[in-house]
Amino acid sequence: MNMPRIIFTFAAIFILLGVGAYFGTGARSWTALIPAILGVLLAGAGAISLKHLKHGGHAAATLGLLGFLGTAKSLTKVPALFSGGLERPEAVAVQAVFAALCLVFLVLCVKSFIDARKARTSNPG
Repeated sequence: MNMPRIIFTFAAIFILLGVGAYFGTGARSWTALIPAILGVLLAGAGAISLKHLKHGGHAAATLGLLGFLGTAKSLTKVPALFSGGLERPEAVAVQAVFAALCLVFLVLCVKSFIDARKARTSNPG
């Protein structure tokens, strides 16, 4: 698993999500850019991972965890999206997508960490 590639891919997805949400909602609130901000930070972690894979990977995983924890509550509002009972359905939709993407990213990070540890123990030295 090529962790820097995964980091950069999710960074690009987060940037596109944030910019799309910002302009898709009429540029009413800068908070729609939060996924893009995290995407830029994630790209920085990806750059670090090119030279220091372990440190960059852990920084990226931490950002993914923060992104998930900050938006996980929105997942509980997803059923209300379909019933139309929300004041700002666009915000909830973007937050829920962002939370799900952060969770997928975290799972891939953990898998990468496990694979790296297995490779280290099977090839000591």
